[in-house]
Amino acid sequence: MNMTVEAHDKFRGVYLATLEDGDTKLATLNLTPGRIVYGERLVDAEGEEYRLWDPYKSKLAATILRGVPTMPIQPGHRVLYLGAASGTTASHISDIIGDDGCVYCVEFSSRPLRELISNVCAFRKRVFPILADARFPERYRIFVEKVDGIYCDIAQPEQARILADNADMFLKNGGWAMLAIKARSIDATRRLSEIFEKEVETLKERKFKVENVTSLKPYDRAHAMVVAEFLGGLR
Repeated sequence: MNMTVEAHDKFRGVYLATLEDGDTKLATLNLTPGRIVYGERLVDAEGEEYRLWDPYKSKLAATILRGVPTMPIQPGHRVLYLGAASGTTASHISDIIGDDGCVYCVEFSSRPLRELISNVCAFRKRVFPILADARFPERYRIFVEKVDGIYCDIAQPEQARILADNADMFLKNGGWAMLAIKARSIDATRRLSEIFEKEVETLKERKFKVENVTSLKPYDRAHAMVVAEFLGGLR
């Protein structure tokens, strides 16, 4: 059969590619045609080039395939990415938001940040690398403007609190957040449900309205994605 690519019926900037064998994969429209970031396959359809999006390497792709009802990243958005690593998911977010948006990529480790710079930022003018610890947002305040959303994927014990601290400084009222809870980075012994509930409660205490919590099994064990709206400053 011929390969086809169709727009996702719920999320702008996300696509479904039906391959020659009939298998369907997530994809994004490649903002930098001819270039790959992490070994992903490129496919062409009707004169456009798309990057297949691996849910085993991107928690955002896994979240979409798990049927999350709300995925608030939109074309033109400004996004603060906490824990961007080498840029796998950040590059797909860049595809979604396009040249009218931007991604501020905060990463604590210098080695993955170098890979982010050489593989992603060097070819995408609206992806900005920041070597910093997400626990201290005041240290990179001069580099980040107000954003529409925060995507948080960090291996820290207090993940929800760190996200909320960044939201207080950078997130617009009514903006959104996506928190990839890494349960075993918080506690290796407690039940997963307890850890997830505690992080969700922290977000609620910090003026977030939690829209949904999605388990990422089978793509990521002991992980869940929280989507929440920021109500900070609203009365």
